[in-house]
Amino acid sequence: MPAHDSHLIDLAKRYWLSVYQPRELVLDHGKGARVWDTQGRDYIDFGAGIAVNALGHQDPDLLAALTTQAHKLWHASNVFYTEPPLRLAEELVNASGFAERVFLCNSGAEANEAAIKLVRKWAAAQGRPPERRVIVTFRGSFHGRTLATVTATAQPKYQEGYEPLPGGFRYLDFNDAPALEAAFAAGDIAAVMLEPVQGEGGVLPAAPGFIARVRELCDAHDALLVLDEIQCGMGRTGTLFAHVQDQVQPDIVTLAKALGCGFPIGAMLAGSKVAQVMQYGAHGTTFGGNPMAAAVARVALAKLASPAVLANVQRQAQALRDGLAAINRELDLFAEVRGRGLMIGAVLAGRCKGKAGSVLDHAAAHGLLLLQAGPDVLRFVPPLTISDTELAEGLARLHAALSRFAAG
Repeated sequence: MPAHDSHLIDLAKRYWLSVYQPRELVLDHGKGARVWDTQGRDYIDFGAGIAVNALGHQDPDLLAALTTQAHKLWHASNVFYTEPPLRLAEELVNASGFAERVFLCNSGAEANEAAIKLVRKWAAAQGRPPERRVIVTFRGSFHGRTLATVTATAQPKYQEGYEPLPGGFRYLDFNDAPALEAAFAAGDIAAVMLEPVQGEGGVLPAAPGFIARVRELCDAHDALLVLDEIQCGMGRTGTLFAHVQDQVQPDIVTLAKALGCGFPIGAMLAGSKVAQVMQYGAHGTTFGGNPMAAAVARVALAKLASPAVLANVQRQAQALRDGLAAINRELDLFAEVRGRGLMIGAVLAGRCKGKAGSVLDHAAAHGLLLLQAGPDVLRFVPPLTISDTELAEGLARLHAALSRFAAG
């Protein structure tokens, strides 16, 4: 390894809190769905910064929005009005088809934290005591790393050592409608919170009709439906909002990741039932909705909602699935390929089960940036603007990496 890169990695090992284990390469710049490291080696990016860089790297319209706003005003706080966050809120409401109000923040965890607080505030306003403000979430979910959102995340591996965890959450199996029906019998559920496609839980989509049934049960028991679209929203599944494909109207939707296409921003969208619950002083943020983030997000939202981008998602999703099927016919590594749009999981089988991390190492060595979703699932979330050439080259590199991996 060159001395320069070795020095940078040594800095990470010396000064970063040891909560990350990055692969030992140093990325330097990118263009479209391709990135280069400090040594000039190129990689096809099938991870997009964990579904963040939805318009790829160095999108000229995002750069123009950021540069223009950077020369005007970076930050003013929410003590004063600035134009970009106001315009963004209006555009999010209009694009959503259900929301009346928006809370802008800095991340997905903050958006989900706001949603949890809004649920409890709504339940309190109805006169429900704390023990009747339970939020149901589903095993395999991922909702964030704050203490409340990691508790909402129904995966013990993220919670271990952080006890005592906040109360008020109940976990059920994803896609198990009868279990949810039984849970409502307790009479203490204020909301159901779920991802239309579980990301960290293995790229597992909601079963056909499941979210519609959740909506029915929430209506029948006067509970809220909260949809976490932080990873699966903003065009990732082929529609701007993933829940459109489930033909439901939520009460709350949370967004982040692709909303800023790499510039940190999150949003909580509140429907009519909860739009007026939080009043002055009920919640807040110093940086949330700052002019720079909002200026970028306005452009990102407009482009991600465009027919051209959404059509490309559908077309390239099919091409990616076809490519994975062709690889599997030859190498027989996948038990299943699942997901929606350009959010696809390939489930490793047989001798490959549990070895997703090793596959990622082989992929990087062959010039491909790839993600996993647990030990058994390869996760494909490339830029939504990925070109035919970039996708084909990425699949070729994946084939080479998997052939090497299969050979032992």
